[in-house]
Amino acid sequence: MDGNGRWARRRSLPRTAGHRAAETAVIDVIEAARAAGVEWLTLYAFSTENWNRSGTEVEFLMRLVRRVVRKHAPLLLARGIRCRFLGVADPRIPRELTQDFCDLAALTADNRGMTLTVAFDHGGRRDIVEAARSLIRSGTPADEVTERLFADHLPFPDTPDVDLVIRTSGEQRISNFMLWQVAYAEWVFPEVLWPDLRAPDFLAYLHAYQRRDRRFGGVSAGTNGDPS
Repeated sequence: MDGNGRWARRRSLPRTAGHRAAETAVIDVIEAARAAGVEWLTLYAFSTENWNRSGTEVEFLMRLVRRVVRKHAPLLLARGIRCRFLGVADPRIPRELTQDFCDLAALTADNRGMTLTVAFDHGGRRDIVEAARSLIRSGTPADEVTERLFADHLPFPDTPDVDLVIRTSGEQRISNFMLWQVAYAEWVFPEVLWPDLRAPDFLAYLHAYQRRDRRFGGVSAGTNGDPS
């Protein structure tokens, strides 16, 4: 979800205004994804590298995320959305925010609709290192390590591989996002800044994905989804 700062700068507003405006896009995309039948949606909200931003901005983001989580918890529960949080390992995260994450995950744990994963304090490299450490601690012999077994030691191993990554604002980088799971993901890089993105934009990216020919290294068997 990229472009909050540029959205604010173009309006001669502080960066915090861009983060605040992003809330509408978040809810719009969640609702659009659920209505379209998307079963797994991940929002990259805060990376392990984002700690390098100014202390003032980070503090604002922590307060903003806490307000958004508490405000929209009833909606997520009513929509049957299961919420999970990927990362959340850094001790600098306010204890109250960590508790809000835990409370929302527990509140929605029995929901069987879409699974919404919020990647917060997430880093793909860290996940891979932690999976390697977990395998070592388990005493697994090196010759027995397979891709499937390794994936089982990643956070939330029931999460399927990523099909589509949407990175807004025209930036074309992975930025340490779910590095293992995006191995065969399709990518779109729309120019729209995240606070301006709405449901019709999201649906257009889904339709573009459906028309892609996903070969996974093999021979084409037709387009993915409805060719119409």
